[in-house]
Amino acid sequence: MTPTNLGLAVAPELFDALRLELRRGCLVVAVLAQLKSEQYGYTLRKSLADHGLVIDESTLYPLLRRLESQGLLLSEWREENKRNKRFYRLSTGGAQVLDLLLEEWRRINASIDRIVEGPADRASADRASAESASAESASPENVGAKNFVARSTRAERNA
Repeated sequence: MTPTNLGLAVAPELFDALRLELRRGCLVVAVLAQLKSEQYGYTLRKSLADHGLVIDESTLYPLLRRLESQGLLLSEWREENKRNKRFYRLSTGGAQVLDLLLEEWRRINASIDRIVEGPADRASADRASAESASAESASPENVGAKNFVARSTRAERNA
């Protein structure tokens, strides 16, 4: 997705830089979340791609090393299928940080949703919902049903 194929009047370089900035934080959260269960680099990269987050090796491996040096990941070398592979998993501190980041992520998303929706849009949606409910209750079928219930209730009281 680029600004030119979206018909936007901004330089593609600007959009790409902003998109890259947005992706960086998202990738940290995604990598931490995927490493709740132990994986090595290739399977992690494939798993992220399967979930729609394609990441180059030149981005993933430095990120893994940085997260490990920050104490958020643990790793160990093991032989599997006659090949040495480095397996990564979330540390205890990494799990705590992931939980906090996810809380913050949800707060930010909720705030952005409210900002993007805007007060005028919310008021308009609320009015439309109220009008729909009012129109629905005033429909001929509902008025007839209300009259039937009222007549039945009166008849029961008089009986």
